[in-house]
Amino acid sequence: MGKRMLIVYYSVSNGNTKRIAERLQKATGADIVRIETVKPYSGSYNNIVEQGHREVNRGYQPAIKPLAVNPADYDVIAVGTPTWWYTMAPAVLTFLKSCSWQGKTVIPFQTHGGWPGHVIKDMKGVCKGAAFSHEMEIQFDSTGGAELVTADGSIDAWTEQIRRML
Repeated sequence: MGKRMLIVYYSVSNGNTKRIAERLQKATGADIVRIETVKPYSGSYNNIVEQGHREVNRGYQPAIKPLAVNPADYDVIAVGTPTWWYTMAPAVLTFLKSCSWQGKTVIPFQTHGGWPGHVIKDMKGVCKGAAFSHEMEIQFDSTGGAELVTADGSIDAWTEQIRRML
């Protein structure tokens, strides 16, 4: 029996992280869920960026809606986040802090516009007791747009490596 895998992601503006999570899901057949804040972000892209900056600076953890599945039921959990001010989105921090990571394998992946920051390091710092594998930084254009910069082949190779580990 293979390992049970869950993909958990957060995506807000252009859906770049959602696109990558869905590619990983298509390659692996894993279950997939989206992190959603109880109070959605609203306003223009720039308003959301400014609000996100304030939240990151104060370590804010917004309330998130319950997931449709229990992460405790899975062996491998891929966690995807956009890069917000050099770290993970606050909603992802809320999710990571709400789980027990002992004995789990975490596959952290991030999307960014050219400044990957310290997202993966920060995620590892929160997921105490987890093993980490197949970390991935995926770059989109720097204008906050949806144009992929990272080569498609690199993403395909990454999803294939994960499929083979299951």
